[in-house]
Amino acid sequence: MDKSRRNAIKKIALGGAAGIAIAKAPYVFARNKVTLRILGTHVTLQEELRQKAMEDLGINLIFEPKGSAAVLQKASMFPQSFDLYEQWSNSINVLWRSGAIQSIDKRRITHWDEINNLSKTGKITPSARLGDGDAPYKILHVQKNNQLGENHTNDISFLPYVHNVDSFGYNTDFIKEGIPYETESWGWLLDEKYSGRVGVINAPTIGIFDLALAAQANNLMSFNNIGAMTKLELDKLFGILIGLKQAGHFSGLWTSVPESIQFMKSGRVIIESMFSPAVASLNGMNVPITYAAPKEGYRGWHGVMCLSKATTGKVKDAAYDYMNWWLSGWPGAYIARQGYYISNPQRTARYLSPQEWDYWYDGKPASIDLKGIDNKVSVYQGNVRRGGSYEKRFSNVAVWNTVMPTYDYSIQKWYEFINA
Repeated sequence: MDKSRRNAIKKIALGGAAGIAIAKAPYVFARNKVTLRILGTHVTLQEELRQKAMEDLGINLIFEPKGSAAVLQKASMFPQSFDLYEQWSNSINVLWRSGAIQSIDKRRITHWDEINNLSKTGKITPSARLGDGDAPYKILHVQKNNQLGENHTNDISFLPYVHNVDSFGYNTDFIKEGIPYETESWGWLLDEKYSGRVGVINAPTIGIFDLALAAQANNLMSFNNIGAMTKLELDKLFGILIGLKQAGHFSGLWTSVPESIQFMKSGRVIIESMFSPAVASLNGMNVPITYAAPKEGYRGWHGVMCLSKATTGKVKDAAYDYMNWWLSGWPGAYIARQGYYISNPQRTARYLSPQEWDYWYDGKPASIDLKGIDNKVSVYQGNVRRGGSYEKRFSNVAVWNTVMPTYDYSIQKWYEFINA
């Protein structure tokens, strides 16, 4: 072999070795990772979840948490700005009608068969109340006419995953503790005893039901169907609410879980619409907040994970991986420790201690102190979860977060209320 040929082969070999070395360099893997952009709320877009998912899936995740109204507006107008959307089922009708999301092939959802009947039929038990409004099963499946409905198909509008029932929290340093399902009432939000120290969520498809339930509980008015209020009913409701607001009854309207925590921690409010993580966080700070089990029933919500219409190719594959990850067990256990449920709880059970499962899902007294996601004790030995077990809580849903037929008009009235 002549000298020039030997040199050429040597260069090729060295080049190959260099290529192998480069291939092993971590920054090359990082450069080639798929990036998934997720738009949603602080409820699920939490840093520990992001880190764990990136570690398990080998992808890069960008979380963009905002208030519920802000994320819905952005998602419906700019579907190219996100790959996956996480919020609540009341957002589905808006997103679907705007063409912002595409259907999900449920055959690509690994644990679809494990998802329980609450998501698929609306009832956790045969005797459970369905609740008024957009029960998730009503808007889950994409029908042949491209509308959303109850008949099961292979195409779904969202992945059913995190869910819970919501009510209000109150500070027992100022308000005597009530009896679940007996004396605790939505009407407390409009009780003049608490005037000037009441907070409400600033989200028209959520806060409107808290206040409507409160008005009805106080016999200020009644609704034919609280999940589908008429314009006349809305006029009457907001006439009441605007009068109260102008009289200083409401101390503030919050737009995110951290803000609701600050409202209560600072003493600005002693009773307000709340989400479960805020209650757990405040209890971890030794702020004595009780989460009510209203005798009128809860406002239910179901988390939805949706695919942007602009998501394609490898990013779409990564989106399915992320959706499947949420149903894999560990994420469900993580969110259980802040009071939320997952749609296939049996897979989550192995990631919770027996004591955690007994408290969070079965409604039994805590046999030991239990820590929340911040590693602080949020449940003390002997405590019983307000409202009882998973089945009992979801058997008492009065209304679901909903986009009503009068949605546009209700938005107009809501902004009149917050600007009054």
